[in-house]
Formats: sequence, C-alpha cells, structure tokens
Amino acid sequence: MSVAAHPRQEAVGKRFSLPAMVKARDLTFDAVNAIARAIEPGMTEAEAYALAQDALERMGMERLWHRTIIRFGEGTLKTFKAHSEPERRLRQNDLFFVDLGVVWDGHEGDAGDTFVVGDDPEMAACAQAARDLWLKVATRWRQDQLGGESLYRYAAECAEAAGWRLNWWVKGHRVSDFPHAIYKAGALGDFDACPKAGLWILEIQIAHPTRPIGAFYEDLLVGEAVPSDSP
Repeated sequence: MSVAAHPRQEAVGKRFSLPAMVKARDLTFDAVNAIARAIEPGMTEAEAYALAQDALERMGMERLWHRTIIRFGEGTLKTFKAHSEPERRLRQNDLFFVDLGVVWDGHEGDAGDTFVVGDDPEMAACAQAARDLWLKVATRWRQDQLGGESLYRYAAECAEAAGWRLNWWVKGHRVSDFPHAIYKAGALGDFDACPKAGLWILEIQIAHPTRPIGAFYEDLLVGEAVPSDSP
C-alpha cells in the first residue's frame, strides 16, 4: 500500500551534505568489493561475516547502521530480515551477495552486490541481471521523475520481460546523515513522490525462474548515469 508523501519523509539533519553521502556510498562499495575478493569457496557465512567486520574496522568505519548481510547459494533468495545460516558453505560453483550499511563521517553508506565463483553461466547472468535492472530503473527515475511506487512496478515489468522474478518484499529505503530512522520515511516502493537525489536507496532483488538462486544489487539514487563498478 502506498503512502502519501510528507516533507518529513525527506528531512535531513544539520550536518547533511550530498557530497558526504556520495563519499559514504563510494567507501561502502569499496568495502563490498574488498570483502567479496576475500571470500573463497569452502568458507562459511559466519567466517565471511567475521572477515567483513575486520575489513570494515581496518578501513576506519565510524559504525554500522545496519547489520552486515552475507548470503551464500540458496541464501541469496532470502530478504534482509530473514535469519542467516552461519554454517552454510560457499561451493566451488556458487554465488553470494554482500550487503553493507556503514556510517562514514556521520553519513550512511549502503551498498550491495552479487558475486560469482566458478563458471556457472546462469549464476553469472543472474548477478549481472540485478545490476542491469537497477540501472534501467534508476535511468527511468532520472528521465521521467517517477515516484517510488511506480519505479518498483516498472522494475517488476522489466524483470519479468527479461525472464527473472522481482522480489516485491524488497522495496528500498531512506538514508541520510545518521540516523535516518528518526524520519520514519517508510519504503521507497511505497513512496508516492519522486525520490530526491542522495536520500534513497534503490534495492533490486531477483530470483531465477526455476533454480534456487537469486541476486541482489542496491545503490544510492544520485544523478550519475551508471552504478558503481563491480570487480
């Protein structure tokens, strides 16, 4: 169900700056990619989580603003609130995603991407499809100034046309100078108005039509033409 847009839903604090939000986004993607490069087949989700925590501390994060999510294999179908499976191991041919919410200099970075180990072409296609769908929806936002609810309807149509299933439970959310939660903005997919740049995370999670695998990609909606590079 959509909610009527209200000015408080896009409110920010006194220290908020768009350049700081973009920097936080870039640093978080740097961390996502560094963690992904260190994850190897045979590792458990628990081991990957410990690796991620160590990497973030070495990078000098201020704090986490949401728990770190790393999903292996069939776990890539799970949403944010689902329980993790610490003992699940990454296989030789597998995929996984990393989802980080990190505060840098008082601003919330949020980034997520899917990665593939081995040579399964359908897994590689699934991971790339999530990125491609994110880019298509973000481009539609920039060009047509659609509201959040319309953006997710468009995402579902594009996913189906490309042979994937969009996870409707994943609808994006606010970010800002920490903590954004005081504004109670709700999900992007329930927001009627066109989301302002630098304040909303567009999340895309898709599933393979027949296999128990999925892919996740998220990034900050800003005026750029492409999402952050993956390794």
